[in-house]
Amino acid sequence: MLKKISTDKAPAAIGPYSQGIITGNLLFASGQIPINPANGEIEANDIAGQAEQVMKNIGALLEAAGTDYTRVVKTGCFLADMNDFAAFNEVYAKYFTQKPARSCVAVKTLPRNVLCEVEVIAEV
Repeated sequence: MLKKISTDKAPAAIGPYSQGIITGNLLFASGQIPINPANGEIEANDIAGQAEQVMKNIGALLEAAGTDYTRVVKTGCFLADMNDFAAFNEVYAKYFTQKPARSCVAVKTLPRNVLCEVEVIAEV
């Protein structure tokens, strides 16, 4: 049975998808971009600031699902510019201390022209 996860502490979906789905003992969280859920705005212009907001949004989804960063098993990271890799990793490492499996790729464009997006799979 699928259980939809939704929280107002993370940005609402901006398309036809759920913030997250739990099936079995796994949460599949949709990609998070650096939208502040309180006002719907992208406040930071640099990769570090945007990555921080993304991590806060992921944390809110994990909490809503009854899990946390220590139980994330896989991440998918999307960067608008691979030159931001090192700065992104500095922020990422503060949150993903358990070092889950990861993919990180550069993409042509992200929604709302943000600099990064991250999706996670976590044990619940």
